Amino acid sequence: MQQLIAGFAKRWTQCAVLTAACAGAAAQPLPPGLDALRPQGVLSLSASALAEVPKDLLSVTLSATREGPDPASVQSALKQALDAALNEARRAARPGLLEVQTGQFALYPRYASRGTISAWQGSAELTIEGKDMQAIAQLTARLQTVSISRVAYGLSREAREKVEGELTAQAIARFRARAGEMTQQFGYGSFSVREVNVTGAEASVPGPVPMMRTAAAPSQEASLPVEAGKATVTVSVSGSVQMQLR
Repeated sequence: MQQLIAGFAKRWTQCAVLTAACAGAAAQPLPPGLDALRPQGVLSLSASALAEVPKDLLSVTLSATREGPDPASVQSALKQALDAALNEARRAARPGLLEVQTGQFALYPRYASRGTISAWQGSAELTIEGKDMQAIAQLTARLQTVSISRVAYGLSREAREKVEGELTAQAIARFRARAGEMTQQFGYGSFSVREVNVTGAEASVPGPVPMMRTAAAPSQEASLPVEAGKATVTVSVSGSVQMQLR
């Protein structure tokens, strides 16, 4: 037993000495030669380009709400309202220019003061979206079983990709030009790109708010006023360059 304890103590002492030696080595400063391996003359910078682009996409969400004594009757009434609007909208549908899709369909109870269900309510949504804003506006005036709840404008994928391509070229050119100017100002002769990130974003420019109508509006009512406004598209280029001596 004494020999076993003595052997364990010896091994513990050896481990402690080894640990102390490792800690002492880690505490030593790096050799001067390794400091030279750290990047020198690295410059981080960014540049951007932006443009205001007319919005070419209109999205109109219409909804119907109904109330009844039981969920089945409310669901049936909503289905009739939605089917009537869909039949009219599908006749005007054209791919990319005017597209139709259904949205949220919900049923929920109304409670009396004693906590019992007094009635049922429901809502259904229909969304019309596309580039032909005038056709969409005229269609919404013909839909009598649903009413406009939301109107939104935006950029189509084609318009966004086109403007982002142009802005990306401008932002990259500005990035390189700024890198060249700053390289000279720091006393270097040239530079090479180390890493670069390109990002794009869109910010809406507020425009006039279109008028809303109710589901009880007559069919002769004028179509929805349309004023899309513009969106500001920005492309940013950020990264770092390696400045090189003359």
